[in-house]
Amino acid sequence: MTGEAAADTAGRPTVAIVGCGRIARVHAANLAPRVRLAFTSRSSESAGALAARFSGEALAGFEEALGRPDIAAVAICSPLEHHAAQTVAALEAGKSVLVEKPMAQSRAEVDAIGQALIGRPPGSLMVAENYLYKPSLGRLRGWLPGIGPLRRVRLSKLTRQQPSDWRVGHGALLEGGIHFVALLGAIVGAEPATVRADFPDEGEPERHADLELDYPSGIHADVRYGWNTPSLPGGILQHSFVEGEDGRIVFESNGLYLWSRAQWGIPLRVGPFADLMGFGAMARDFLRSVRNPAHRPRSDFETARRDLEVVFRAYDTR
Repeated sequence: MTGEAAADTAGRPTVAIVGCGRIARVHAANLAPRVRLAFTSRSSESAGALAARFSGEALAGFEEALGRPDIAAVAICSPLEHHAAQTVAALEAGKSVLVEKPMAQSRAEVDAIGQALIGRPPGSLMVAENYLYKPSLGRLRGWLPGIGPLRRVRLSKLTRQQPSDWRVGHGALLEGGIHFVALLGAIVGAEPATVRADFPDEGEPERHADLELDYPSGIHADVRYGWNTPSLPGGILQHSFVEGEDGRIVFESNGLYLWSRAQWGIPLRVGPFADLMGFGAMARDFLRSVRNPAHRPRSDFETARRDLEVVFRAYDTR
């Protein structure tokens, strides 16, 4: 079922949001002006509450979303352990899928999603990796030619975070650090030759991870991510950098500002703060794929597979 065939009289496709927690509210807010929304959750109360808030519809369950021909797409915002199975089921039902990151928790689950995608157009699946849509990434990539051939990248965010929901059972690298692995992939644009990892807290699941990656082109990268370090709220005013043969770009790790020391001087750019986290741009890219499944989203299956493989290789070293 394509987006065109499942649109209402105003031309708006219907999207079912599966799971009604915090991230579901973020997606609903960004999708609501452009689609009709339906909601399903383990809690009928939470589905009903979001349906009322966004002038949508509460569904009886996930199976109703899959069986309804008027529902063109599903946005999977359920706990991680359901992502792969629900993604495969939605694809097999002919829906376009937006699945929260990470899309899977094992290589076997990634393979199952890949099998379900065989023969389907590239817009059938998008992974909700908002870091790939941040305006700061676009500016950073635009500045890269000015620092010459890339040689080193360091990405770091160490905060204090105590998850109280289903995330308690998952490591910081898989659940949060995947954002910075994805950011690294967007900067370097290749798969690393080697991945080394240290988990200094020795916890299980870990709450801190330090990764070192070397690429065939000679680039060396470090990723430091943790949930057990006291910091300012949101980990603001922490810094990452990319370094080339002719200069360096330093940026606030959340994307609040960037500056570059290169041959042309020392420009500083703050913001833009509109859509700082990239959720609006991500929603628009998803809807392009819903309306035209031939459109390949920026955050597609192969990109997400590459980034998850870095995480799995890091865990292999334990």
